Amino acid sequence: MDIVTTVEATTDLCPTVAYFYGYLGCAIALIFSCLGSAYGTAKSGVGVCAMGVTRSDLIMKAIVPVVMASIIGIYGLIIAVIITTGITEDNYPKYLGFSHLAAGLAVGLSGLGAGMTIGIVGDAGVRGYASQNKIFVAMILILIFAEALALYGLIIGLILGSRSSSAKCNPNPAG
Repeated sequence: MDIVTTVEATTDLCPTVAYFYGYLGCAIALIFSCLGSAYGTAKSGVGVCAMGVTRSDLIMKAIVPVVMASIIGIYGLIIAVIITTGITEDNYPKYLGFSHLAAGLAVGLSGLGAGMTIGIVGDAGVRGYASQNKIFVAMILILIFAEALALYGLIIGLILGSRSSSAKCNPNPAG
């Protein structure tokens, strides 16, 4: 009777679907943060190109939003690597699967939001910078606050992604 109870507890604690949730978190982190990064880079890049037509001397300073948007994709890569290294074949309880899914959602969705914000602000900001130099500092401050959104998601993702569980998948029936 003890062995049957142990097998049922093991199946309940460590279902095979836990791996799905863990890898889904990894994919979500990378996909959504890269989508945000790509959108921010493209939208800001369009603004830089439009601004470069009229004021080509300001292009190097105006490329800041493009650089800031590309950093968001790195956040997703960091969490994806942490999640992937945390998934083990022999001991992966559903607690860790859900924790890794939450980490991926935190980083991916905050990266998507930050990337969209950086793209919109970067596009309008560099176009405005072409006609008025005083707008540059305000644009940088807004971009920093937008980047902070992705950084908040990264911090929570690091906390969730590095969690370990005290639950064991292979309890010793002998005691």
